[in-house]
Amino acid sequence: METRQTKTNLTRRQFLKSTAVVSSAAVLPSSSGLFAAGQEKMRVALIGCGGRGSGALKDCLQAAADVNLQIEIVALADFFKERALRTAADNSVSEDLCFDGPLAYQKALASNADLVLLVSPPIFRPRHFEAAIAAGKHVFMEKPVAVDPPGARKIMEVGRIAKEKGLSVGVGAQRRHQASYLKIKQAIDQGVLGTILAGQVWWCMQRLWYQTRRPGESDAEYMVRNWVSFTEMSGDHIVEQHFHNIDVANWYLGKTPRQCVGFGGRARRKTGSQFDFFSVDYDYGEGVHIHSMCRQVDNCYNRVAEFFTGARGTTAGDGPITLFSGEKVSLPELKLHENPYVQEHIDLLRRIRDGKPQEEAQWAAETNMTAIMGRISAYTGQLVRWQDLMDPQSKAPWYNLKLSPSAEDFEAGTVIAPADDVIAIPGA
Repeated sequence: METRQTKTNLTRRQFLKSTAVVSSAAVLPSSSGLFAAGQEKMRVALIGCGGRGSGALKDCLQAAADVNLQIEIVALADFFKERALRTAADNSVSEDLCFDGPLAYQKALASNADLVLLVSPPIFRPRHFEAAIAAGKHVFMEKPVAVDPPGARKIMEVGRIAKEKGLSVGVGAQRRHQASYLKIKQAIDQGVLGTILAGQVWWCMQRLWYQTRRPGESDAEYMVRNWVSFTEMSGDHIVEQHFHNIDVANWYLGKTPRQCVGFGGRARRKTGSQFDFFSVDYDYGEGVHIHSMCRQVDNCYNRVAEFFTGARGTTAGDGPITLFSGEKVSLPELKLHENPYVQEHIDLLRRIRDGKPQEEAQWAAETNMTAIMGRISAYTGQLVRWQDLMDPQSKAPWYNLKLSPSAEDFEAGTVIAPADDVIAIPGA
């Protein structure tokens, strides 16, 4: 068994010391040209065959059927062989198209896939995304897209490259493809609500799953199997889950926050390195504040929602709109798939098929950075500014904050897991 650290790198002192930058992912040659507009068959590779990965593949297959597009699965890759084989069996895919290990993604990208689904734990997303775009593939990637500031900026950089290459990028933020949210966004843009003045976003629920460490399991295997328990793997639940609600705030306001201050802590968890709860005030400028609240604790009141107050009325994230005047608001019907997880794939497949590239990397990375900003503030107890994470001239201690172990460590076989139940202490 590998030697384990006694302290995590997420303390205030180590935040201040961190200066590492993200290294480039392996650049793989493209094995196929761009998917030709009008083709009836699309080749798809899945990287990450866990529950969400298998779900994303199922949604993609359903979407393809809805737009009369044939899908051929040409590669399945996962850290664990049994997961790739299980997904292969579920989809009648030959075992020789399955790849496992930390470099499995490279083998999948060397296939003739037109579209790759990136659904491995978030720690790997920037590296896998960079390699996929270098290989000339269209991409669907799950949120979150990064766990630290250098990773989020890498997503932005590679997103710009994808746009230059004419490659489509979709992100698993299904609210942006959901009729109820799209109608509210349209109404906001039309001025129905007036200027948004304040809002609240929540993701409060029970603790997620956890797997007991298996005898003889390496640190790398343990962390991958339990990626939702480690900040280094998931970004913490303010980044991994609460991403959706924070994204609605950024989307509806049409901008990112200037700064934030927050707090959080640990009350129940005994494993991993995450907080149990966060409370963050996001300042969007001009007196507009959004309060963010997320929690993963059993036997508590749960709420997953958004609420906004405008100059003319209020609305939940998915409606209805209530105007102070009492005037009724009629919203147009949108003919979309009832399942937004399928609709986001429908939208992506159509854009690829029609030769009209979709670009979702930039705003996804901005939302991701917004959540990371809140996490850093809660971990350190400090006010954190947007420019601290985006401007290299800011000289902020968090600009080059790169969590460890990194994706590169998994590929090199140098992973040392943080000790369980050692967490950041605000003000330390």
